Amino acid sequence: MSVTRAIFVVACLVNSRVTASPTKTAAPQAQLRPAAATGSALRGVATNITHFHALNNGAMPCACDLGQSGTWVASTRTVPKCVFIDLGAANGNTLRDFVANKYGPVQNCPSGQWEASLVEANPRFDAPLKQAEASYPGMVHAFNSHAAYMCEAQTTFYLDTTSVEHNYWGSSMSDNHVDVQKSGKQAVTVPTVNVLKLLYETTIPGDWVILKMDIEGAEWDVLPCLAQATSVVSLVDQLFVEKHPQDWGNAGTTQPQLDAALAALRAKGVDIPSWYHSQTL
Repeated sequence: MSVTRAIFVVACLVNSRVTASPTKTAAPQAQLRPAAATGSALRGVATNITHFHALNNGAMPCACDLGQSGTWVASTRTVPKCVFIDLGAANGNTLRDFVANKYGPVQNCPSGQWEASLVEANPRFDAPLKQAEASYPGMVHAFNSHAAYMCEAQTTFYLDTTSVEHNYWGSSMSDNHVDVQKSGKQAVTVPTVNVLKLLYETTIPGDWVILKMDIEGAEWDVLPCLAQATSVVSLVDQLFVEKHPQDWGNAGTTQPQLDAALAALRAKGVDIPSWYHSQTL
């Protein structure tokens, strides 16, 4: 087990508290055009076939989608709350951390309410994620057997079958991942969830939005796309991202490009701790 994997930095969480009824400036969502109510629904498997692409086979399954097709449906919710979006949710362990106030005291959420979306591609965790959804009806939404990405498609997802003691933490969209290779590149086909669309359709400007991203290399693809989406970025308050080796990404993003994307997100008001490691056990 690597030192990076072994250390969990509690201080990163302790110093990132949810403030009481945080005030946010509502930014116009001009870049993303809300669609009519007949547009494709976000929850569940994507139904807009025009956005589907071929399986990735070692490359991106689809390109950065900023919602310019006009099919995204903006949230009509009026009561603000905390929204926890967990990309790479495993068996719901980080949700438990959130509920236990490790990402800030949930009682300080706007209106005292919270909601969570859990995105996890590994079908091994289908049952515990559906159980988490059942335990918090109307509050937790499980996107089990879905991979977090920057567009809607179907993708090859490689399973870590060897890291039993670490909750199979190495499953990835990349066949370069060391745990994927140790597991013989065993793969499944899953739909992808467009993280930008998820943010746009489930949050409002008054929410306190925490985006946790532990997606085993796909952050190299998603973050530069997210940095381009001004209207979506304005919805995010905190971004906890675990960074993985560059060659675990599929988009060919360079280190300077990733650094520029993170700098752009920070410049737009997103609080991004400089180093983060999510709990996996």
